[in-house]
Amino acid sequence: MRPNQLILPAAVVVGIAYWSVVRPWHFRWGATDAEVGGSYPGDDLIARAGPVATHAVTIEAPAEAIWPWLAQLGQHRGGFYSYTCLENLLGCRMRNAPEIVPEWQHVAVDDPVWLHPQAPPMRVALVEPGKDLVLVATTPAGAAPAGAAPAPGTVFTTWGFHLRPVDGQRTRLIARLRADPDQGLFGHRPSPAERFGNALFWEPAHFAMERKMLLEIRTRAEAGLRSGAWSPVLPNFR
Repeated sequence: MRPNQLILPAAVVVGIAYWSVVRPWHFRWGATDAEVGGSYPGDDLIARAGPVATHAVTIEAPAEAIWPWLAQLGQHRGGFYSYTCLENLLGCRMRNAPEIVPEWQHVAVDDPVWLHPQAPPMRVALVEPGKDLVLVATTPAGAAPAGAAPAPGTVFTTWGFHLRPVDGQRTRLIARLRADPDQGLFGHRPSPAERFGNALFWEPAHFAMERKMLLEIRTRAEAGLRSGAWSPVLPNFR
């Protein structure tokens, strides 16, 4: 068999290995069985989600020391603590804040959270300081009234961040991404090509970027706690 005749069989083997081993692994990186199977605030905004990504890390810090880093998420605020070089290749103009900024600590329902300066922002659907932050993307027809959470049925993506104490000094940070499999970026049913592209590119890209994000939040929160730079006297904890 000539080398070029091996390309297709090799691609099939690699595809099967990715789909059956790598993909299930990265969809639940760092998460326990209980976390993967558990429900979180915001899950009800999409009644029937496609494959759900649940990622998690343990942080040696109380939730109050981690929350400020989540509160200032956004391209227009503290960034996403991930690979800015890759984000900026796509024109995101992203920067990652090295410190907690008090002016960025107020978070309210319907606040915009920008990922890209030229793309519609996600919106805050649910916020409980020190515990839960849920961002959503909605179809154009599903825009909620100003200051109101979006109604179920209008949301095609939820991106939630959940802090769950392990004990007085350790906290689990759990990130969950859920998406409606029948809606694309513009509220339409994705074509087979779009679904294939999502599985081939966007799913692993999301995993790589979010893994980096969780690890960087862990580093920042633990370093701030050790240095004494963190203080509970922030707007959401007064």
